[in-house]
Amino acid sequence: MHTPPLLGIDIGGTGIKGAPVDLDAGCLLTERLKIPTPHPAEPEAILEVVAKICDEFADVVGDSPVGVTVPAVVTRGVVKTAANLDHSWIGTDASSLFVGRLMRPVVLLNDADAAGIAELSYGAVRGVPGVVLVVTLGTGIGTALFINGSLVPNTEIGHLVLDGDDMCFTACAAARANEQLSWQVWAARLEKYLRYAEDLLWPDLIVIGGGVSRKADRFLPYLHIRTPITTAQLQNEAGIIGAALAAGHG
Repeated sequence: MHTPPLLGIDIGGTGIKGAPVDLDAGCLLTERLKIPTPHPAEPEAILEVVAKICDEFADVVGDSPVGVTVPAVVTRGVVKTAANLDHSWIGTDASSLFVGRLMRPVVLLNDADAAGIAELSYGAVRGVPGVVLVVTLGTGIGTALFINGSLVPNTEIGHLVLDGDDMCFTACAAARANEQLSWQVWAARLEKYLRYAEDLLWPDLIVIGGGVSRKADRFLPYLHIRTPITTAQLQNEAGIIGAALAAGHG
């Protein structure tokens, strides 16, 4: 039986992306729509962008549930942190805000967790036993942690502090671009972060995701860690796909 498509929307620090997702195949049904993230990234401004994306794909998904990711810890629909959002999000019942604006069921979750569950269902984490750490590299560093296929939500291990630096902002993909670092210099920062993470968790596999994973051949050869490492198969579409998947599971 064919599963009806659902809409996934991935809110990031620089862009908000959305598209209908074929949940049987684990892929986007159309080209994604990407709109720059408003600054300041306050709730009302973000809500308007998300509503615009929903309207764009209304003819495909109708008023079906939508999955929405945020770069934050989310517990029972309430946003607890705001590393790449305006701090007015903290303590906000964001799930209720989205439902009220979109007039449809909304499942809200951490962006890296969404990317992780997409890789669990369709990509690099599928069928992998033991401890798997998914690391998404973009405006910051997000993480999703799995133990024998079960998600440990909201780990936010990207915010490890080393030598006084929050590695979320010094080892992310944006730092390489903003500081015009060579791939080798940036990889040294990333390796420092990954070595600390593997000492904490002793994972069986590390999966690198985010848009920069498309250029894995430029930096993976410079990474020397004990844990096997691979790239996300769904790359930068994982957040959208995982959001839609979460909406489908209610």
